[in-house]
Amino acid sequence: MLQELRIINPATEEPVAVVPVTTPAEVDEAVRRAAAAQEKWAALPPGDRARVLRRFAGVVEENSESLAHLELTEAGHPLGNARWEASNVVDLLHYAAGGVERLTGTQIPVAGGLNVTVQEPLGVVAVIAPWNFPMPIAAWGTAPALAAGNAVLLKPAETTPLTALRLAEYGLEAGLPEGLFQVLPGEGAVTGNALVEHPGVAKVVFTGSTTTGRGIAAKCAAQTKRLTLELGGKSPNIVFADADIERAAAAAPGSFLDNTGQDCCARSRILVQRSVYDRFMELLEPAVQAFVAGDPADPATQMGPLISAAQRERVRSYVSEDAPAAIRGEAPKGKGFWYPATVLESGPDDRTAVEEIFGPVAVAIPFEDEADAVRLANATDYGLSGSIWTRDVGRALRVSGAVAAGNLSVNSHSSVRYWTPFGGYKQSGLGRELGPGALAAFTETKNIFISTEES
Repeated sequence: MLQELRIINPATEEPVAVVPVTTPAEVDEAVRRAAAAQEKWAALPPGDRARVLRRFAGVVEENSESLAHLELTEAGHPLGNARWEASNVVDLLHYAAGGVERLTGTQIPVAGGLNVTVQEPLGVVAVIAPWNFPMPIAAWGTAPALAAGNAVLLKPAETTPLTALRLAEYGLEAGLPEGLFQVLPGEGAVTGNALVEHPGVAKVVFTGSTTTGRGIAAKCAAQTKRLTLELGGKSPNIVFADADIERAAAAAPGSFLDNTGQDCCARSRILVQRSVYDRFMELLEPAVQAFVAGDPADPATQMGPLISAAQRERVRSYVSEDAPAAIRGEAPKGKGFWYPATVLESGPDDRTAVEEIFGPVAVAIPFEDEADAVRLANATDYGLSGSIWTRDVGRALRVSGAVAAGNLSVNSHSSVRYWTPFGGYKQSGLGRELGPGALAAFTETKNIFISTEES
């Protein structure tokens, strides 16, 4: 077992911090502290909890530039992206705070009395966050769980714990009770496993690989423990011949190169109707070439490095740098875990077309008609997101209904909004995060019947 995590700047390969890991014994103590803090937190009037969360949002906003630069350093995200991530945490906290006083039950008509339901917090929630979007995804689980009256134990990814630790400091500064929101850095197999298996943890929220998610699900099942999983994706970008081809081609690079392709929602399968396929590819090449890869601190940069040497080797295992490609962009030389933007022309059954690469690599595949587009879009174990480009509203609705994915956009690549639900079909996960039901996902529904019959 590691004693500490060594954090590396992926753009320079320089060490930036050393963080002690959390042992299983320390996890046990953290759960105990969290349970004690949660009882007091849940007993507060809803308006008081909401005020603390709004103060938390205010402290994060005041320090958003510092958080953004910390994210740039530990994750290699371009400054513009990192600034958006910090602001998204602010938005999530405000949105969750607004739901505290609206977490209402129902009154159900029944014979012989009054029947009401109430929503009660689960207790202690474990949030296991990934390294690709360390701040916002951590907040997806943390903000609504706290708002619903729970305590949160956040385990950040091994490579990106710094922003999480800083957020915990801001929470205390804002007035969260000691022990209510704790960050527990460590290895997934040790610290994460201790959280998943701990009987005092009522729910686990995990974002990461499908393989790891299956293992966590099995361990939660052994305790009938509640679980939300947001797992992998291999999302289609479906371009029909009647679409605005110029606009679709211009938008495509950002759909799979944002965050250097380290995004479960990346549109890494570009499906184009055969009659416009050649024209689309002609337009796509300069758009990919113009996507700026470089120093994350430069405001002009659109794509930074991959998170680690191991991730770069994973991407290379799918397509080496000297392999033939339809389109290949530029990436900086020298230090840093760089990989160029790449578009391959693949068959629908090729490994690159069905497996999640999690890098700046997309495959382009032609299709014949609407039925063929739907067949190809669904020819994967995943079902997280996707895009449909067409001017035909009827087609947009038909294809949206036929594609097995949890988040679809028409003439857009947007997948995640904090005020709409997010989650996947098939092997892309279980449950939903964000949106109007976010707080309810961290509660139990209690039914209460009061007899009105005379004795």
